[in-house]
Order: sequence, then structure tokens, then C-alpha cells
Amino acid sequence: MKINNFLELSDFRKIIVENEKIELDETLLARVDESFQFLKEFSKNKVIYGVNTGFGPMAQFKISDEDTHQLQYNLIRSHSSGIGNPLPADEAKACMLARLNTLSLGKSGVHQSVVNLLKELINRDVTPLIFEHGGVGASGDLVQLAHLALVLIGEGEVFYKGERKPTKEVFDIENLQPIQVEIREGLALMNGTSVMSGIGVVNAHKANQLTDISIKLSCAINEIVQAYDDHLSEVLNGTKLHAGQQKIAEKMRAHLSDSKLIRKRADHLYTHFEEQEKVFKEKVQEYYSLRCVPQILGPVLDTLEYTEKVLENEINSANDNPIINVEDQHVYHGGNFHGDYISLEMDKLKIVVTKLTMLAERQLNYLLNSKINEILPPFVNLGKLGFNFGMQGVQFTATSTTAESQMLSNPMYVHSIPNNNDNQDIVSMGTNAAVICRKVIENAFEVLTIEAITIVQAIEYLGFQDKISSATKELYDEIRKIIPAFSNDMIMYPYLEEVKKYLKMKYYEI
Repeated sequence: MKINNFLELSDFRKIIVENEKIELDETLLARVDESFQFLKEFSKNKVIYGVNTGFGPMAQFKISDEDTHQLQYNLIRSHSSGIGNPLPADEAKACMLARLNTLSLGKSGVHQSVVNLLKELINRDVTPLIFEHGGVGASGDLVQLAHLALVLIGEGEVFYKGERKPTKEVFDIENLQPIQVEIREGLALMNGTSVMSGIGVVNAHKANQLTDISIKLSCAINEIVQAYDDHLSEVLNGTKLHAGQQKIAEKMRAHLSDSKLIRKRADHLYTHFEEQEKVFKEKVQEYYSLRCVPQILGPVLDTLEYTEKVLENEINSANDNPIINVEDQHVYHGGNFHGDYISLEMDKLKIVVTKLTMLAERQLNYLLNSKINEILPPFVNLGKLGFNFGMQGVQFTATSTTAESQMLSNPMYVHSIPNNNDNQDIVSMGTNAAVICRKVIENAFEVLTIEAITIVQAIEYLGFQDKISSATKELYDEIRKIIPAFSNDMIMYPYLEEVKKYLKMKYYEI
């Protein structure tokens, strides 16, 4: 893939997931070089933040010409101070791609060697050691991006072929040369939102998976109870003017188009009934977790689509400070590195993913509680009641995991803590928001895994294999390859892990 200007989220998937190699367009390299040459000339005899001044609250200190290069190295090394778990490889790679893209806009004044080395690291699957904890997301992801910059100068550590190794050792193997810091490479690499954005892109991809899976499982449970189809109808959902709701209902209708179990209300409840009937044999309406799926997942889809738009805007923006403008022959000082846009979207995304998880937990409870579904044995137990336990044990896991996500859904966006001698007096906490969002997404996969296995067991008990829709049958068959129908109690966690892995691989769609 040749990179020149605008990167879409689908491009991130091709590069990060499918390992498509990237090339840098000649116009991109020319743009970067022009910006560098302009800043080199423009910065003579002028006070420009981060070029010949200290950083943050120490910007009032002039740096002598002979110390300006060392200043950049000092910044990188001193801020390589993260701690905690390393970012997963896909997230670290997404961060590099996001940083490459924003530096390629020619608004940062970096040398060509920076974007060229980033390209090589991405293409060769050399990912920097970047820790989860460190940034407050105000001057961007300073600490996390310092770890990326540290690798570019040939120091720190990387992940290479599944192992954590010193950067120098891997550079020697791959015959790569570290960059030589020029005017402001240290600050340009560190000032920006590329870590929170990179994690955010991966989060958005996985939230798409979850939405797709939730739709499929919601369709299956409606089949199990032989629900009426009017709550999915185009007419009913068209009276609510929300695009997400209408799209979810449309997807559900397509999924259920060949089901032999979904019923028409007119065939059952709009026909003759005896006047003396006081209690209807047919259930008039389903529980909310079954018939309100478009209204519940609609806001999830709408939020996700807007989050994707914000992410695309951010990764294609100049999120640096100062901003180099060759056209105006000027350098602008401001706050484009502030991460509030991403912080807010990650909070919103984790909230709707938690709601999706809550929907799955309620649907699961419906299946497991024989008193409310009235068609399945307690805990969908295919064995001997009282002697065997069915899905009883895994419900505890689903409930506790859902509860954790509910707690984690409190926003980071409004948890600013001033720091940096109060220079950064209001911050975004964007990277924290993205990392917590990732945790909520992982939790959702676990709850949906348990629901999926339960649905397959319910289909087994009812003998509906030949009546469910072809889309549900495909899901049933795939999960049955992983976990057989069981009546005797067995150790569940290996099956949970394998079904979760299947769901994450099968539905990795954008």
C-alpha cells in the first residue's frame, strides 16, 4: 500500500491485521523534506518552543545552539518512564502507523529519516515496548511516545518474532540504522495523540466484531423462543428516526430471513379467540432483552460509527506543537496535541460496549431461568436435574464480568489531574480511557462467549437444528466443532477460551 495522504480505518486493518506492506509516496517524502528545510532556516534567530527552549514549564529557558540536539535526546530518555503491561503488538503497530501518518503531513518539521524508519519497523513487524501507564494525554501521549522515540534512536526494547529484545540487537539483525536527531525530532515524535488513537482504532475494530456477534446471538435467541417478527419490521422501526436502530433491525431481518421459527403475529394473535379466555396461552410480547434489540444496539452502532469518524479525523490531523506551516512561512504555537476528542470517544465507546454486555447477560439469564422462559430446563441443563449443573457455573463468570465493566464505565474524560508544575492544568487522560475501553471490550467477548455456548445448548435441547436460520446454523455448527453437546458436567474454561478465540477471529470485520 502506498501512503500519501488520508488513511482510513480499513487501511489500518490491511496493514496491522493482514500485514500489508507500506510504501511512502514521493510527494509525501518531498512534503516532509520541505517542512524540515523550512524549519531549519526559519528557526535561526527566533525563539521557537522545543527547538531552542526548554520544555513545558521550563520553556522560559533559552538553550544554546550547541545543546539543541542533546536537548532532544534528553527529552526522549527522561520521559521513557512508563510502567505496567506492554501494549499488545497490534496496538503498538497501530500507534506507529498513526504517528507516521501525522508526521507525513509536513506540519512537524522532522527529517525524512523518521518516517522512513517508522515505515521499516512497521513492515518488518518490529514493535516498540510501550507501556500502558504513563501518559495523561495533554501534550499528547508524552511518556508512551517517548518509548517509541527511544526505539527510533536505537535504544530501549522492542518485540521481535515473539520475543522482547534490546532495540540495538534487533537493528543489527535487520540492518537498520537509528535516526540522528536533528532540529526537533524528539518533541515531534512525542507531542501527539498517536498512542490513544492507535489503541482506539483497534478498539473500534473489535467493537464492530462485538456488535456483529451480538446481533447474531440476539437473532438466535428470538428463534429459540419463536418470537413474533413485528418488533423487527421495517414499518415499526421506521417510525423511530434513528439510523442505528433501523440498521440493526435490517440486519436482524436479513439474518432471520430463512428461519422456520420466527412467527407472524397475524397468524396467532390477530385471529379468533374465545371470549371467555382470561389468560392467553400465547405470550403477547417478549421480554425487553429480546424485542428491544434494535433500540438497544442502535445507539451502540451510532456511537461506534461516530467514534470511527473521530478516529479517522485524528489520525489524519497534525496533532503536534508547534505546527509548521510552509505555505504561510510561519510556525504556530498551540494545543493540537491535546487528546480530549479521543478521550471522550473512548469513554462513549466503553459505555455502549458495556450496555451491549448487559444485554448479553440479560439474554443469558433469560435462557438459564426456566421460570421465565418456560421452555428450557434450569440452566439449560441437558443432564439429570439436581445431579448435573448445566451452565450454572459459567453464569457466575458472566455476571461478575458484566459487573466489572459497569464499574469501569465511569468516564476518564472528566478525571483531569493538573501536573507538570500546573503547566498541564487540564488534561484528557485519553490513553487511560483507551486502555480501559479495551478491557471492557475483552470482557464483552467473554460474556458473549458464554451466551453463545448456552444458545447452542438450548438449540440442542429443543431439537431446532433444522428450523433455525442458515446464519444461526452456521454459528451452531462452528461452535459445535469446539464444544460438543454435553449433559455430563465437565471442565468449562478450556472451551470458553477456544470459543472466545473463534469469535474474535471469525468476526474481525470493519
